[in-house]
Amino acid sequence: MSVRRRPDMTPASAAPGGGLAPPPAPSAGTGGPARRLRYRAGDGSVIGRWWGSVDHLMLVTVALLAIIGVVLILAAGPPAAQRIDAQIFHFVRRQMVFVPLGLVLLFAVSLLSPRGVRRLAVIGFGGMLGLLALTPLIGPEINGATRWLTLAGFTLQPSEIVKPFFAVVVAWMLAAGAQSEEVPGLAISMGLAVVVAGLLLSQPDVGMTLVIAAIWCAQVFMAGLSLVWVGLIAVLGLAGVVAAYFLFPHVSYRVDRFLDPESGDNYQIIQSMKAFTEGGLFGRGPGEGRVKENLPDAHTDFIFAVAGEEFGLLLCLLVVALFAGLIIRALVRAQDTRDLFIMLAVGGLSVQLAMQTIINMASSLNLMPTKGMTLPFLSYGGSSMVGVALATGMILALTRRRGRTEERP
Repeated sequence: MSVRRRPDMTPASAAPGGGLAPPPAPSAGTGGPARRLRYRAGDGSVIGRWWGSVDHLMLVTVALLAIIGVVLILAAGPPAAQRIDAQIFHFVRRQMVFVPLGLVLLFAVSLLSPRGVRRLAVIGFGGMLGLLALTPLIGPEINGATRWLTLAGFTLQPSEIVKPFFAVVVAWMLAAGAQSEEVPGLAISMGLAVVVAGLLLSQPDVGMTLVIAAIWCAQVFMAGLSLVWVGLIAVLGLAGVVAAYFLFPHVSYRVDRFLDPESGDNYQIIQSMKAFTEGGLFGRGPGEGRVKENLPDAHTDFIFAVAGEEFGLLLCLLVVALFAGLIIRALVRAQDTRDLFIMLAVGGLSVQLAMQTIINMASSLNLMPTKGMTLPFLSYGGSSMVGVALATGMILALTRRRGRTEERP
């Protein structure tokens, strides 16, 4: 009995084993929007492989933080520009350049393999060490500190950018030392930490030095250092904090003001706390904040206070939840790997983001002595955006899912 074939049917070619071969792939431009927008890890394209292996939850979290940061700069930027007699949207326009550039850098770094991340970190770390050494020599002195360089018309703060590179290089040294007794990984990493800390203290920048020390201590702890060494490092760290109090007048001044508010000028922290009080639960509304007009660093170090005044406690809690979710997610993904280098690098980069976030928020809420440190993705600043984009891009790159045949670190 014969089967009549419909006009729209085409003869099927025989496949090995007597079965039918699959229908031919649709030609380019067909298949509708769904097919054109679909990217899978097996598509073969760079974007397809990236999209199929990157952590989507961390991507969404970063996008939300970037959007919140733009909204807050729109609120805090104009009053800050008026205080320095600049054009009203001076900081807003500049931040609208920094944010896209930072996101592009984040995406580009997230495409790298673990080996590519390590190579980028080694090159970047060497370059930043050179700039850190030059900063006290040729950089301008601002508020008693020399932390910035002017290069080709752009102001750069090398201490913001050296942190992610430092975390990855230390992770490489510790992992290499754990794999081979011939590599003195711990000693090399300790030497690098001492060099970076010395260059930072020469500026002086005690806050950044504490962040670098926290990154190194966390990575050494994760690498399996004995409890005796952990205790010794803790004692040395406490001794360093006490020494900073006596050696650096600005440190002792801020600590004294924190312990005894009547001992000095607390104008900024008073205005910051007033902003949170005025905002209440739901905030005064976008653009309705008034305390920000009297807060000198509202667009940088005290951007969290602007969030509290205009959008209230709810947005502040959302920001805290987003940062906590990003860091916890990164650490969970790092635990899924058996590669010590990836685990240590992601751990160090996560500590960097966590320390910056905690110091900025705690300073704004008068939970610790004030310290000029930006809030990742939210505060104004090109150097800060580059440093945070590098750190987050490296985390995304190192936590991507990889097959057995893909390149190892």
